[in-house]
Amino acid sequence: MSAPRVLVAEDEMIVAFDLCNTVEEAGFVVEGPHGDIASATQAFKNSKPDLAILDVNLTDGQTFDLAEMLIAQNVPVIFHSGHFSADEVRSRFPMALACAKPCPPQKLLNAVQQALSSHC
Repeated sequence: MSAPRVLVAEDEMIVAFDLCNTVEEAGFVVEGPHGDIASATQAFKNSKPDLAILDVNLTDGQTFDLAEMLIAQNVPVIFHSGHFSADEVRSRFPMALACAKPCPPQKLLNAVQQALSSHC
């Protein structure tokens, strides 16, 4: 069985590369980082990921429509944001998880495992 693919949408490059390295070092295949909704959406259309980690605000807008598309295709979503609280996530996306920036790597990886195990 191949490693799960994780789509990463994050426009702050230092955060994006740190996030991608954390996920990759844990044994996952990373798609990204994508700094805008357009490229993240295209990547999703090209090949459905097993999980998506989305910053709420990217260079070309908010990722809510992308999250809705992913969730509709049974792709678990983790919002990784400094501007969108866990309560806001639960109210708008009850099936999604949230990690506030800055998020310790182990906490993020725990969320990844939780999201993947709940969608098996």
